[in-house]
Amino acid sequence: MADISPGQDLDLSFLYEIADGSTEFIVESIEMFLQQTPQLLSAIDDALAGKDWAAAGQAAHKLKPNLGFFGMPISQETLQEIEIACKEGAPDSSEVMEKFNQVKQLVNANLITLQQIKAEKEAEL
Repeated sequence: MADISPGQDLDLSFLYEIADGSTEFIVESIEMFLQQTPQLLSAIDDALAGKDWAAAGQAAHKLKPNLGFFGMPISQETLQEIEIACKEGAPDSSEVMEKFNQVKQLVNANLITLQQIKAEKEAEL
């Protein structure tokens, strides 16, 4: 998975489809994602660091649909693996951390791209 560039895990076609031409909807959706995602990533990070598997699984579960909405199937699938491992309790923490770090790296790169897209869209309003 390490050889996947961030752009390969970001497809906004679903967002554009449901926005139905509304630039304002796109900007608001991206804004919400930009606010919530770092908080959820941080919650997962903290929970994993503290080996609080239940909390990590819950935060991963909350973040998954957002990733799907923004066309990040690779990150979403990896997050699902993390969620399942955490819900089963006492997972291989080094493997879970490695997977989470991959997700975090991809998603953080996508956050930068989304900031740029949001700025471009705001200029159209």
